[in-house]
Amino acid sequence: MKPAKEITIYDIARKLSISSATVSRGLKDHPAINRQTKKKIQDTAKALGYRHNSFASSLRKQTSNTIGILVHELNSNFITSVLAGIEKITAEAGYDLLIAHSSESFEKEAANALNLFHKRVDGLIASLSFDTKNLDHFLPFEEKGIPIVFFDRVEENSDNNKVIIDNYKCGYQATVHLINQGCKKIVLVTATLSRNVYEQRYKGYVDALHDNGMELEKKLVLIKDLSEDCGKEAAIEIMKMKPMPDGAFITNDFSAAVCMQTLKEHGIRIPEDIAIVGFNNDAISKMIEPQLTTINYPGIEMGETAARNLIDHLKGLTHIKLTQKIVMQSELIIRGSSLRTKK
Repeated sequence: MKPAKEITIYDIARKLSISSATVSRGLKDHPAINRQTKKKIQDTAKALGYRHNSFASSLRKQTSNTIGILVHELNSNFITSVLAGIEKITAEAGYDLLIAHSSESFEKEAANALNLFHKRVDGLIASLSFDTKNLDHFLPFEEKGIPIVFFDRVEENSDNNKVIIDNYKCGYQATVHLINQGCKKIVLVTATLSRNVYEQRYKGYVDALHDNGMELEKKLVLIKDLSEDCGKEAAIEIMKMKPMPDGAFITNDFSAAVCMQTLKEHGIRIPEDIAIVGFNNDAISKMIEPQLTTINYPGIEMGETAARNLIDHLKGLTHIKLTQKIVMQSELIIRGSSLRTKK
């Protein structure tokens, strides 16, 4: 079937016997066009099936009104909440989103960054993959003056705009809470320490142990991928340890929930035998029994902050070269999984 002819402003102008300039102004709700004429133009456009050619308009303005989003995964409650925050702000500002994910691959991240660059996005919001080695693949954006805001997983020492939480403080608080609950042997389940978020949580864990007169035991640090399988593997490794740890800080709520469930299936009592703290405050933290003590990670607010920061650059309200490091507030939420009666 042959596709229908695309309706233009000239078709509307012929239908109404007015100029194409008047049609163009009427469609843009220009104050110079009276209300009755505007209504006729808009009604006729709707009846004929007219579509505004935003692509052509963007070419004329040398902008795409599109913001690129590059994240490490999509099947994450945290990332979903960040995207919701970004979309709220960008929609209000009249921008569309192009979303890509790296699946935790540096190579895929680099390829997606190049693709978004060639799609001529006006700006980019990005969170790095597990194994991102450097930021060279973002240089084309910098050379073209296209602003980038990094969030969550960032390069701490880079001169880029970034929105993060104090991961060190969170790791410290989580560990001290377990110590205060009487835990003497605390296992840390986390991801690659080459990524800032996990490195800083690890440092917080280490310093909390040291400040409370406890030795760091390397065998109690389990480096995983924080997946469902990770939670099961961690539970099995924990049960094999002699003596078994009486506390666990797991830097992802989903993995923590799976670990808890696996431990319970093997007769391990929570928090009596082992107290557990997660990270993110995902919905699952309130669905598991007992409910999971966790660090609240304000994803929606982080997305809103990153998007607002980027749009301020695009509107010329802030300068792209003025580096900003925004640290969001986070807090420990204490629930039943970690509350023990001290002996």
